[in-house]
Amino acid sequence: MDKSERIIPAKESVYLDGPKPRINEFFFAWNVFRQMIYGFRNLHFLGPCITVFGSARFKEGHTYYEAAREFGKRIAAMGFTTMTGGGPGIMEAANRGAFENGGQSVGCNIKLPFEQHPNPYMQKWITFDYFFIRKVLLVKYSYAFVILPGGYGTMDEMFETITLIQTRVITDFPIVLYGKEYFMPLMEAIDTMVEKGTISAKDKDLILLTDDIDEAMQYIGAYIAKNFKVKPRKRLWWLLESR
Repeated sequence: MDKSERIIPAKESVYLDGPKPRINEFFFAWNVFRQMIYGFRNLHFLGPCITVFGSARFKEGHTYYEAAREFGKRIAAMGFTTMTGGGPGIMEAANRGAFENGGQSVGCNIKLPFEQHPNPYMQKWITFDYFFIRKVLLVKYSYAFVILPGGYGTMDEMFETITLIQTRVITDFPIVLYGKEYFMPLMEAIDTMVEKGTISAKDKDLILLTDDIDEAMQYIGAYIAKNFKVKPRKRLWWLLESR
């Protein structure tokens, strides 16, 4: 195993199937806390990130794979760290683009019975047991989000991020959807939400839908130029924060 990989082994495969003995609940809560702290410690000094979401199923040569690879290159050129879910497909492509362009490339991986294995284009990654921990860390360190076509997992990550911005739990960071043909039916569904009054018209403005990588990066860059401030993070020897 590569020394850069840190795997936290799963203790139980099902954890939302009703009440369990109190001792089981305690150890579940302890494991969640342990993984959270482990993630915070390992990602605290990464520097500012841009997170790329997308399907694990697109292979090299696919239009969306190559677009994600280009996004990784552009993010690296901007001086930001490319963060993904750490797996194959779109995640691999974005990590690969950053890695090939000399940028920082990291991942928050998840242990699954299929599809999910760490891609080889990361300097650092952590593998978690629980989706909700992974999503917290994918959002916590990022100043923008690029979302390429994907399935249930990608939609979950996208809508949770939008909800956090809509409810002001996090700052109104840029959210880019790349792939007009793929996402147009979704945007039509969002128009229906506006029409029926379940969201506000301004909530749709939280999203930029585009097929143009230049437009996407200019949109992100404009936000960063206006709002980004470097916050130095000092390593504390008494917390064993070595370089």
